[in-house]
Amino acid sequence: MYDLAIVGAGPAGAAAALSALAARPAARVALLDRAAFPRDKACGDGIGPQAVAMLHRLGAAAALDGHRPLAWFELGAGGRVAVRRRLPGATYTVPRRVFDGRLVHAAVAAGAQLRRWRMRNLEQRDGHVVVDGEIAARVVVGADGAGSRIRAALGWPSNPPDALAIAMRGYAPTADVDVQRIVLDDANWPAYGWAFAIGDGRANVGWGAIRSQFTGSRETLASHVRAQTAGVDVTDLSAHHLPLSTRRPAPAEGRVLLAGDAASLINPLSGEGIFYALLSGAIAGHVAVTTPAAQVASRYRHALRRRLGRHLTSTRVASRLIDSGWIRGAGLRAAARSPTAFADLAALALGDGPLTPRLLVATARSALRP
Repeated sequence: MYDLAIVGAGPAGAAAALSALAARPAARVALLDRAAFPRDKACGDGIGPQAVAMLHRLGAAAALDGHRPLAWFELGAGGRVAVRRRLPGATYTVPRRVFDGRLVHAAVAAGAQLRRWRMRNLEQRDGHVVVDGEIAARVVVGADGAGSRIRAALGWPSNPPDALAIAMRGYAPTADVDVQRIVLDDANWPAYGWAFAIGDGRANVGWGAIRSQFTGSRETLASHVRAQTAGVDVTDLSAHHLPLSTRRPAPAEGRVLLAGDAASLINPLSGEGIFYALLSGAIAGHVAVTTPAAQVASRYRHALRRRLGRHLTSTRVASRLIDSGWIRGAGLRAAARSPTAFADLAALALGDGPLTPRLLVATARSALRP
């Protein structure tokens, strides 16, 4: 029997394995995934400052090797750049085929057993958890993404359309080497496009919108993606869903914990999920191997709430505020005028920062002084 079985070997699952084995090097940890690594994963590929910090804590910073940090962040609306500032910390764009493969390699090197496995069912019985009647573990972490089977096995439905985004990403040639750009799409709000330089002559380009407001086809998504590149050819188009943190399931039940996308940990302001995946996976892995079995669920819920509770409340409030075009415009002007307002906005959208009084004051001032 395993001490910990992790279903899903993406960033949340690999972080859970690394954290568990750092806490208990002799623990038996299974890392289960239906895919063979390296494998592609539709995503914006952005690794923000706090995600970078998490990689260092996990001893997995080598996942960034060979990629240069981005220097600039641009935020725009209406087809024009409104804000251009230096990023507040090291930020990277690393294609998930590379990034996830390196994290899995680090987890296996630390002692995790990687198994090719497509999970079908889950049972909690006799003081342990059984996956598909064959793999028994003291605790199971569900890190199996937006369509999580673990989440479904616990009785939690998928996010409703008003708390679910749909996006498409591709790759296109670019002259930019160190810019991360987001352009708010006011005409289709709530929606935005992006272009994140990889540093090798390509950019990850994409477009996403709230599912409840999007009624188009796959080709509609593709046309929005192409609009980010001014006619330059886009390859490897792939669509994906993002379960937003505005509607989350209970993160734990019995001996089963949910992490990353499976727990609907996607920032509703930016679509960022890598930081949440690394953080929640690391917490889940540590709790799973250091806590008495009867207390695993409550300890994990408490740890997540302590670490992310204020931030998640802030992003929910902020996502409602920016539904107003007037407030969006004021926020852009505040970020353009004030380095501290920009830093607070970046922390809120890319990490675990709160909605600060100074960001609110700066936005209010910009609203009154266009």
